[in-house]
Amino acid sequence: MTDTRIHIPVLLDEVLAALSPRDGGLYVDGTFGAGGYSRALLQSSSCRVIGIDRDPAAIERGRALAQEFPGRLEVIEGRFGDMDRLLGDELLAGHGVEKVDGVALDVGVSSPQIDEPERGFSFRFDGPLDMRMGRDGPTAADVVNTAGEAELADIIYHLGEERMARRVARAIVAARREAPIERTARLAEIIRSVVPKGKGDGIDPATRSFQALRIHVNDELGELRRGLSAAESLLAPGGRLAVVSFHSLEDREVKAFLRERSSPPPSPSRHTPVTAVAEHHASFRLLSRKPVDPSEAEARNNPRARSARLRAAERTEAPAFPAPGKEAA
Repeated sequence: MTDTRIHIPVLLDEVLAALSPRDGGLYVDGTFGAGGYSRALLQSSSCRVIGIDRDPAAIERGRALAQEFPGRLEVIEGRFGDMDRLLGDELLAGHGVEKVDGVALDVGVSSPQIDEPERGFSFRFDGPLDMRMGRDGPTAADVVNTAGEAELADIIYHLGEERMARRVARAIVAARREAPIERTARLAEIIRSVVPKGKGDGIDPATRSFQALRIHVNDELGELRRGLSAAESLLAPGGRLAVVSFHSLEDREVKAFLRERSSPPPSPSRHTPVTAVAEHHASFRLLSRKPVDPSEAEARNNPRARSARLRAAERTEAPAFPAPGKEAA
């Protein structure tokens, strides 16, 4: 059944200010989720929005929202890292444009996904250990029951920044010898048995390990890198990119991408042949050097907003940098 409740995403006013939607513009909500950014864009101006999400439940919500804004919202099932392919020349031509005027990305798991026990994202509820944003690929249960101890430790350490990753991995491997780990509650209990609760931080000992598994299962950092590059190629000069992230790993990716894309090309050494110097000029102009954080009121009213950070930039007329793994055109 479609959830008709209106979800207000974090930093909504700040994202709208960064995108500066205009009448007749075309905007991409690359992480449609509950449709909060799309709704706000459509209400703020007479623009059009293309929403993208890999979650079939989000696509269902999008169909309901599209009925409220006839002819102005199109929702596509897929990964935002593939948005340049999903929004091919034919689709853009159908909207009468070659490029888009703005891209919004709200990175990470969406509120509806967290709140549904059967999705297995949260240990607040007992549910199947799934964690997939889409419906394809290995589940978190597949990972914890088949990955080697060293691989599990690497995942938990690098993607969860859990200092006791080896201890957690060892406990998981020992527990699965007795019975497969298939429920969120059991995995959380295993982790809590070997990771003490931090003093004064209020963070559940299972939090970092659950985060790591979710990021791994959904290749979230790889998806983010591909999505940023795709947005760069889709945005028209003057178009805006607004990215909301929720933890340091995501924010580092966004910061590094925008820093590289907004910096002037390096001065060639007199010992370096001219042909060896990359001729990449800044493809973005930062709207703010520092990230935008939630207001005290928003952080107080919405605990999920506390760790959110917004980085935004405006596309220049310079060519896009080569996409990862691709040569420049």
